Amino acid sequence: MYRIVASRKRQLRENEKVPALIAFGDSILDTGNNNNLISLAKCNFPPYGKDFIGGKPTGRFSDGKVLTDLLAEGLGIKETVPAYLDPNLQSKDLATGVCFASGGSGLDPLTSSITSAIPISGQLKNFKEYIGKLKGVVGEEGANKVISKSLFLLSAGNNDLGINYSVLRVKKYAISTYTSMLVSWTSTIIKDLYGVGVRKIAIFSTMPVGCLPIFRTLHGGLMRSCADDDNKAAELFYSKLLAEVKNLNSSLPQAKIVYVDFYNPLLDLISNPVKSGFSVSDRSCCGTGTVETAILCNRITPFTCANVSKIVFWDSVHPSERACRITAAPILQDLKKNFL
Repeated sequence: MYRIVASRKRQLRENEKVPALIAFGDSILDTGNNNNLISLAKCNFPPYGKDFIGGKPTGRFSDGKVLTDLLAEGLGIKETVPAYLDPNLQSKDLATGVCFASGGSGLDPLTSSITSAIPISGQLKNFKEYIGKLKGVVGEEGANKVISKSLFLLSAGNNDLGINYSVLRVKKYAISTYTSMLVSWTSTIIKDLYGVGVRKIAIFSTMPVGCLPIFRTLHGGLMRSCADDDNKAAELFYSKLLAEVKNLNSSLPQAKIVYVDFYNPLLDLISNPVKSGFSVSDRSCCGTGTVETAILCNRITPFTCANVSKIVFWDSVHPSERACRITAAPILQDLKKNFL
């Protein structure tokens, strides 16, 4: 009994420090905002969600929960984070956090145009609308408190590097120039959030793009090795991003901005799968069998592996829930150290 009461008290203390979790960015964090878009970047159909609560597809790019849910759960906020554009969103959810992220979006405005996703500018517009709704639920003072104390996540850059740059921007910009542009766009987003009262922000690195199953097929040669050029681009971006986080912390004195390394924990899973109980890390569970030829699961004739818990990737871009849980562990430690 004592342990249960102590656990509840600890969770309440955590909730007081971080009452809500709010997410922006791409499919790594999206919990269903694309469901009603006219876009190929959608996953509100089986077999997505087969391991989610109730076994139903929700628009999460996973067999189960995504990082947004896992981090909210680990911080003691709530079990899942609803999509802001979910037509069934409840007013009571506003004060504990919602997700604005959109699968296929990026920092570069052109990226979202290619994928028909909600651009970051659109996500920020939705956030400002959310603030008005939040004030209607908890009052202006309460809303200001929620916004200033809540943790904001931003994951972006994966689609800019993986889709946009390799197809279009490479013809116009050197990768050093383009990664600097991505960092500049990130900085603008953070300053916009700061301007409306946001004070706690975690900025994610990209994934090791060259090791995602689809890019092994496209750029990894006959052996489907990790594509070095794609990974080097991701590394260049995150090194510049890390430096910019330091600059932002200096120039926005009331803010606490933390860089989240998602690249290396996921790369470690890919490089050493057996250490964490996986047997396959170069192919996905869903949709394509032995050779990755599509980004998402096949909606018409879905194929899934026998045991997703043994495979790092759910589809050819997105880690499985189990892989996300493992990579979330060091991220949670870092977030708790900085924000709780």
